[in-house]
Amino acid sequence: MNTAYFIAKRIHFQQGAKNISRPAVRIAIIAIALGMAVMLVSVAVVIGFKQEVRSKVVGFGGHVRVSNYDNNNTFETNPINADTQLVKKIKNIKSVVSVQAYITKPGIIKTDTEFQGVVLKGIDSSFKWDFFKSNMLEGSVLNTSDSLQNKIIISKYLADLLKLKLNDSFFAYFIKDQIKARKFVISGIYSTNFVEYDKLFILTDLRHLQRLNGWQSNQISGYEVLLSDFEAMVPVSDEIYDATIKLSQNKGQQYYVQSIKDLSPQIFGWLDLLDMNVWVILGLMLSVAGFNMISGLLILILERTNMIGILKSVGASNFTVRKVFLYYAVFLIGKGMLWGNVIGIGLCALQYFTHILPLDPEAYYVSSVPIVFNWGYVMLLNVGTFLASVVMMIGPSYLISNISPAKIIRYE
Repeated sequence: MNTAYFIAKRIHFQQGAKNISRPAVRIAIIAIALGMAVMLVSVAVVIGFKQEVRSKVVGFGGHVRVSNYDNNNTFETNPINADTQLVKKIKNIKSVVSVQAYITKPGIIKTDTEFQGVVLKGIDSSFKWDFFKSNMLEGSVLNTSDSLQNKIIISKYLADLLKLKLNDSFFAYFIKDQIKARKFVISGIYSTNFVEYDKLFILTDLRHLQRLNGWQSNQISGYEVLLSDFEAMVPVSDEIYDATIKLSQNKGQQYYVQSIKDLSPQIFGWLDLLDMNVWVILGLMLSVAGFNMISGLLILILERTNMIGILKSVGASNFTVRKVFLYYAVFLIGKGMLWGNVIGIGLCALQYFTHILPLDPEAYYVSSVPIVFNWGYVMLLNVGTFLASVVMMIGPSYLISNISPAKIIRYE
């Protein structure tokens, strides 16, 4: 029989109401429970927030972009020739889901009462509509396989700003060498709550922009590459760059390969700062919970000095007595973590299903606090918290070595 475990269990489950250590033990359990809940909620919110914002940025621009080297990151682009050989090479790279052609062109929408600067994004039949279908409010996506039509998809932000609705028409004006105007009809209205892009992008058939630019039917602004794994973006970018270098040498076309992080450094820099915030929260919560546990354990050791003296007098070693209190600490940590998981996961589930906590989309890019349940992170957080808490208990347990059984029994 494990004597230390047996004694620790008796102490834990048979504490009397008059025990001095009882309030301290309760505070320690509450501290661990609250700390665990806060850590779980923090991780779920940050992961959810990063995934939401990433998916929206990628939905508008892909994971990797291949364009003309002379574009200088402007929406008024220089063309590259559509290259089936390049597309085939990119599609053969691991993690690549699709390669879609695009053209961007800045313009101005003018109605009877309002006007607004926008960017028309031309797409063709290779475009993946999954992102916009999931955010479509009215109407339908474009069918670019049919004959050329003057239909566009506009955001709810722009529709409200310009006082437009589904099936309304308007004129868009384009100014480069000369002013050109085109009439479009709204066939769909979307809303991603990513205001920075919602107020900018309008989707239309790529052939409209080829005609506006005076380009040939095989000329485009570039390709957007969608991946199955966001973390594979950097190595895939490197592989695409290697492929374009070889084609540039053979065909004289200068390509520019950029990841979405290169195209939107401010947004992703901001997201990276969230990781630091999470580490600070985790550190603070572990420190508070550990301090309360240490306090509770020290009070319990002082309260049980008589028991410690008796155990030592009958031959128990310092290590055996220390194990009694470490087992007891494990019971308290386990109880606190159990309640912490119930509270933390419960709060996350409440927000996930009800969206009870709203956010301002213009400031946070999402309409409510996002939650993602990553059970791998939940397990790691539980295991890490448990091990860190137990390690913090080892130091205070050495106080037992300084307790002399002879002195304790003498004063008893």
